[in-house]
Amino acid sequence: MPASGPNRVSRRRLLAAGGALALGPLLAACGDGNDDGESGDESARSAGDPAGGGPWSFKDDRGRKVETDSEPKTLVAFVSAAAALHDYGIECKGVFGPTEPVDGEPNPQAGDLDVSKLTSLGTAWGQFNVEKYAALEPDLLISNMFPGPDLWFVPEESRKKIEALAPSVGISIARTSLLDPLRRTAELAESLGADLGAKKVTDAKARFDKASETLREAAGASGGLKVMAMTGDADQMYVAVPDSYSDLNYFKDLGVEFVEGKKSDEWGFWEFLSWENADRHHADLIMIDNRSTALPPKDLAKKPTWRQLPAVKAAQTTPWSMEERFSYAGFAPVIERLAAAVKKSKRLDT
Repeated sequence: MPASGPNRVSRRRLLAAGGALALGPLLAACGDGNDDGESGDESARSAGDPAGGGPWSFKDDRGRKVETDSEPKTLVAFVSAAAALHDYGIECKGVFGPTEPVDGEPNPQAGDLDVSKLTSLGTAWGQFNVEKYAALEPDLLISNMFPGPDLWFVPEESRKKIEALAPSVGISIARTSLLDPLRRTAELAESLGADLGAKKVTDAKARFDKASETLREAAGASGGLKVMAMTGDADQMYVAVPDSYSDLNYFKDLGVEFVEGKKSDEWGFWEFLSWENADRHHADLIMIDNRSTALPPKDLAKKPTWRQLPAVKAAQTTPWSMEERFSYAGFAPVIERLAAAVKKSKRLDT
């Protein structure tokens, strides 16, 4: 799986095609600018204009200060970024990325969005419809970065056309603590007019904090329970390298003991295992990628080596919201679910 040369495009398509979705970054930067990774001290709504009618600026996680003559109103975002902004009362007109239902249920990446009321520019990698995007007359494009400086799901082949239509903001979500993208997304929402003191927002933050303490207590009482985060496709199982994922990184800080996947390539997000080697690591609890692009549990169950894993035989599995929206409202129930799974699970014989 070479990282450069003729196969670069096929590699990046693989990133979005299921098990290897997060193998690493998209391979080209979105535009010129400073890539120093600095963040938000200069991020602000126009001072002296609380109504948001004057100039607007925000310094994103690429270290780029985006400036517009007035507060952006027509927003287009990667679906989970749009869902996070929605939790703060900031609405997007268009989205890109997975929004289709999963097993008849709303796509977990869409959060509480009513995607039927939004213009979708495409649900799969490479489907970003530039003509639809232009028709929205966008003021701002927003996406996550996994990692920076590339905007997730913004295709390299059309990025120049996309960038010519509106400025963009990137929020870094890789190789950092979950607390960072949560804070940065809240700062972005505030700059766009959100009231971070609203009861809905403060209640969500309080629930998040309580859930975090519950997970800390559960992890401390687990007796060394080993947790593995994974995804899969038809050919391979992928074991996460925890420090590369902001959520797993934070859960480690709370005391969760993870199976440490070994970096299989230069991007360092996964250890690649053939299904014959699915038992390489012992885990007492397995977190299963719940994205629509990942192999679901019903298909994992068709793999004999998967069925023989001790955690699977003991029914000690739980969903992994690998691309959850980065809001306190989004992550509070995710942490509650993991805490409940840790409390319920027992150490298993190796």
